[in-house]
Amino acid sequence: MLVRLYNDNPNSREVRRVAEALKGGEVAIVPTDTLYAFACSMEHKKAVEQIAQLKGFRVKQAKYSMLCSSLSQASEYVRAMDRDTFALLKRCLPGPFTFIMEAAGSVPRNYQNANHTIGIRVPECGALRAIVDEVGVPLIATSVRPLDDTGDEPETYLDPELIHDRFGSRVAMVVDAGLADDQPSTVIDCSDGIELVRQGKGEVDL
Repeated sequence: MLVRLYNDNPNSREVRRVAEALKGGEVAIVPTDTLYAFACSMEHKKAVEQIAQLKGFRVKQAKYSMLCSSLSQASEYVRAMDRDTFALLKRCLPGPFTFIMEAAGSVPRNYQNANHTIGIRVPECGALRAIVDEVGVPLIATSVRPLDDTGDEPETYLDPELIHDRFGSRVAMVVDAGLADDQPSTVIDCSDGIELVRQGKGEVDL
């Protein structure tokens, strides 16, 4: 199923439709301000296992991000931040960044990386944030792109209609908010100091 949502003014009925599927334990493909992502509600562990299968990795090997609607929501799922880290996140979010943070006890262990961290995202994407608000909890997500060379054209993972052709039969729905950016998010590790891990779409002076 392909569901069209506009970032500037997402249709509330369609937002509820997507949110109900996620709250029911389904997996959807959702937009961000970078790449599209496989996503599910953090309350459904079996859906996270399904995402691992879709991506082609074991659950324990996965590096998930937590998609949040606001910095306030994100702060509920990470350990207390020092002043400099909080100021950095406040400056950058919403935006195309993934911040690796020490996970709080409220984050199930199988969503965390091996060193008990989690990637936090608050994308500048109105459709996504409306969905997360309606679900009421963050989404667990990983980008829709192959781990290895599949022979697919790059557009397969940027165009929601082509994403639907590729994965539509394996997920509840694909949310179409237009073409994705061809760059991933910029990744900054804040779990032990502040370190740039990957330069992507987001630009920031550290």
